[in-house]
Formats: sequence, structure tokens, C-alpha cells
Amino acid sequence: MEHASGGKLPDLERMERAAKDTFWDFIGCKIVDVSEKKVVLAFEIEPHHLNLIGILHGGMHASAIDSAMGIIVMLARPEANVVTVGLNMNYVAPTSEGRVLVTAELIHSSRKLITAQAFARKENGDLLAFGTGTFRVLEKPISANH
Repeated sequence: MEHASGGKLPDLERMERAAKDTFWDFIGCKIVDVSEKKVVLAFEIEPHHLNLIGILHGGMHASAIDSAMGIIVMLARPEANVVTVGLNMNYVAPTSEGRVLVTAELIHSSRKLITAQAFARKENGDLLAFGTGTFRVLEKPISANH
């Protein structure tokens, strides 16, 4: 994957390899655009993304929004591990089919905490959900091997 400016993002390639067979892989999100200022991911709504009344499950919105924010935060702090410590969601409109685009950007960053926001929209631009997240910068790295 490359920056919008054309520069390589090697950490993104490492993240893509690490995501194989994880929750990220299961929900089907794909990174479609990335820069130092913004991350855009997308997913096609599948039957396992729906709730019992046939619309996109709020947990899928939350997972995609949290993931998009997590990626922009990880790119901002490539030397550290970060974890979500707070997630605030707002659900605006239902949808049951098609492609969803999630755009995330940083709002604030300090030594220990980073705040981001993200918006989930249909391809036509209709807002579906939005959220903010607070992420803790960990001093001790988390091993990928657990």
C-alpha cells in the first residue's frame, strides 16, 4: 500500500499480513485509501453483517469505525502499540446492502492518548453512522505471538 503522495507505507503491509485469519479478515474490511491524514476502508454488506431485522448490525458499524480509527492511530505512532479505551457511536440511518466506506482522521494527540473520528457512509455519500475513539499508547509492546 502507498501513501496518496506515492510514498511506501511498510507498516501497512505488515499490518495486512498480521490481519490474515483475524477478526479484521472475517468482517471483510479492505483499506482503499491511506495517507498521513486519513484512512478509508470499505466493506460489502454480507448476510453475516445483518442483525435480526435485516439491517447492518450496529456492531459491524462499530467494528469498522473502530478499525479505521485504529489504523490511522497506528500509522501516527508506528513505534508503539495502541489500544481502544473509549468508543462513542452514533447510528444515523439503516442500510441492508451495498458497499460501505469508512473514513477516519485524527482529532487530537498527546504523549499517552490519541483521539480520532470516523464516518461510515454509503457509496452515494449518505451518512450511516459516526463515532469517536480514544486510544491509549502502550509503553510495553504487545507481542504478535501472544
